[in-house]
Order: sequence, then C-alpha cells, then structure tokens
Amino acid sequence: MTRRRFLKVCLAAMGLTACGAWGSRRGSSGSQDDADTTPSYIALAAQGELERREEQLWEKMEHCDLCPRNCGVNRLAGEKGFCSSDDTFKVATHGPHWAEELVISGRGGTGTIFFSDCNFLCAFCKNWQISHRGDGRVTSHEELASMFLTLERSGCHNINLETPTHLVPHIIRALRIAVPQGLSIPLVYNSSGYESLETLRLLDGIIDIYLPDFKFFDSSWASTLSQGAPDYVHHTSLAIKEMLRQVGHLQQARGIAFRGLLVRHLVMPQNTAGTGDFVRWVAEELGPETHVNIMGEYAPQHMARDFSPLERRPSAEDFHWAMQWARDAGLRNFH
Repeated sequence: MTRRRFLKVCLAAMGLTACGAWGSRRGSSGSQDDADTTPSYIALAAQGELERREEQLWEKMEHCDLCPRNCGVNRLAGEKGFCSSDDTFKVATHGPHWAEELVISGRGGTGTIFFSDCNFLCAFCKNWQISHRGDGRVTSHEELASMFLTLERSGCHNINLETPTHLVPHIIRALRIAVPQGLSIPLVYNSSGYESLETLRLLDGIIDIYLPDFKFFDSSWASTLSQGAPDYVHHTSLAIKEMLRQVGHLQQARGIAFRGLLVRHLVMPQNTAGTGDFVRWVAEELGPETHVNIMGEYAPQHMARDFSPLERRPSAEDFHWAMQWARDAGLRNFH
C-alpha cells in the first residue's frame, strides 16, 4: 500500500474523508448495507494507540497474568509458565482455511495462523501435537506481519488468530508492522474462551471478530479435562460478555462477518459439556440473537479415552437434545 492510500485508510477509520476517494464497503445478503467495515485497529494505529497497548501487554509478561492461570513468571527473562512459552513465539501452520463457519471462511477462506502451545490444554485436543507438544517454528514479528499481508493478498476475508491468548503482545507488535504496509482485513480472535478481562480490555478496538469456545458449563469437568481450571466457567462467562460489549452481535457484509461475536460449543457424550445450561445462559445473558455454533464433531482424541464417557462420540440422541435445548431456550441464530 502506498503512503497516500494508507493515509486515506486512516482518515476513513477516523470518520474523515480524503477527496471522497475512500468509502465504506457495502454489504448485502441480509447484512448491514450501510456499515463501515473498516477494521478498528487502523484508527488505533494512526493514533499511536496500538503502540501504547503493546507496551502495557509486554509489562504484563514480566509477571505473566495474560490469562487466568496467573503464573506470575517473568517471560521476558526467559521463564515459562503453564503455556510453555517464554519471550519468543512459534507458529505451527498458516494459510487459507475453509473449514470454519461459512460467515468466517466464505469463498476466499479465512487466513489462519495457528500458534503453538496453549493456556488451556484440553485432554481431548485434536491438535495436541501443536497445543500440548508445542510443534512449530520460532517466528519473528516481521515474519508474522508478512504472513498477515500474504494471507490478505491471497484473497482471505480475515486473519484468523488460532490460540492467541498467551501471545497477544507479539501479535500486536506484528500488527503494528503490517498496518503501514496495507493490512486492512478483520482480525478474528479464535480462543478457548479462558481469558483475562484485563487482557481483553487492552484488545478493545483491535479485535474485530471474537470466536471463543464455551467448552463446559460444569466446573468439575473443566477442572478435570484442562489440567486444573476449576474457574473456567466463571472466567469464560465474564470474558464472553466483555467480547460482546466490545464488538456486539455478529455483523455481515455480502454474507461474510466483519465484526461481532460468534460462540462455539461442542456437544459431548452424555451432556458432559452442560449444553442445556449453556444455551440458557446465552439466551439470558447475551441475548437470543447471539450467533452460536453448536458442533457435533467431537471425537475421542489425545487423552480422551482416559475419561469416561469421552471415549466415544456423541450419539444421535445427544445431538438431538442439544438442538432441542437451543430451540427451547429461544436462540434464533444457532447453527
């Protein structure tokens, strides 16, 4: 992107115009036709706010409390906490991806960057080689920024940050490098939902689309299956409410999401995940218009066979009741 075009994008993001040359992209397909789909992070970059937020996030890593694990280690000095990450970061894979929800993937794909390691570590993780074992390659901020730009130029609708929680300072540093070079598609924050409110508030206006899991509505299962996170339900419910406050309900242009919240929930055998309680919570606390993906793809992976009844897939009856509970709760946008 030329300097002139970059300035136009920044002016548009701040509600100004430059010779009328930059307007909002228009949407259709039941979408907000008059919505400005310019990512909010562009205005923050122009104002110097991204740099300020980044500094605050690095400070948190000195006694790491980026997530509710609150390890307290000095990652900037090379110490590692629960997530097995120090002051470096690894990327396992990156590229266009079409297996997410249609409003995320569309025709062009979602530009997925799968970060190594994790702050939650589910016992049944299907990507355990990356999240638990830490497979991946140490990457620089310049390389990550280049990945962002390459994915946008290949036609991806967004940048999909997979398992980003423990690495947000690195992500913001790369974003600051990429924006002056032309990055201008939405950022998707694709996480377990186990988030710190303080960290999320530093992401306000940076993230366009939140795509959290709400894995369990039973704290005992959460503790058992995530190496000790008995506070998962508490922190995740607060985090998702904060996400909704920041970005609102899902907005689309031409059938592709450009802003908002989409919550995922995996149906598990014998209602282990507490699906009935989850959908009622969504309807009551987030609103029946909330977009929810109730997924039936659970399969016993990694250590799942050590925890009955997770050694098998959900039955047709398990999934039938999940759908019935969602309808009974009054949800209007569940998939």
